[in-house]
Amino acid sequence: MQLDDIRAFSADQERGSWFDLLDPVTGKETGVRLKLAGPDSEAQNRARLRLADDLSEVADADGRVSAEARERARIDSLARCVLAWEISEDGQPLPFTHANVVRLLKAAAWVQAQVDAFASDRAAFRRAG
Repeated sequence: MQLDDIRAFSADQERGSWFDLLDPVTGKETGVRLKLAGPDSEAQNRARLRLADDLSEVADADGRVSAEARERARIDSLARCVLAWEISEDGQPLPFTHANVVRLLKAAAWVQAQVDAFASDRAAFRRAG
């Protein structure tokens, strides 16, 4: 591997990869697709830095952050790794906004788990060829 290869790999991660959300019981595709930035992307780096800032802002005088505030910040950070999506609500395409991504992630723990696992899997962002 050379420096050019490393840079290309990071660029691929910045472009993101599509992920099909799977039913947590059957393992079948749900029809919800998310495009996620990879773990070495600038998008995820910015999300990590923002998470640190957000936690600093909600810390009390002793530096403690409540579990509720920590969870809100974690979900917000994970949502920043989503670059695009294909999802509908009431039969209509749901607009891609940060607030809507947060709504999806808050809908169920299994959604968060799948998104988090894919977003941290470097192999998922390796381009063929």
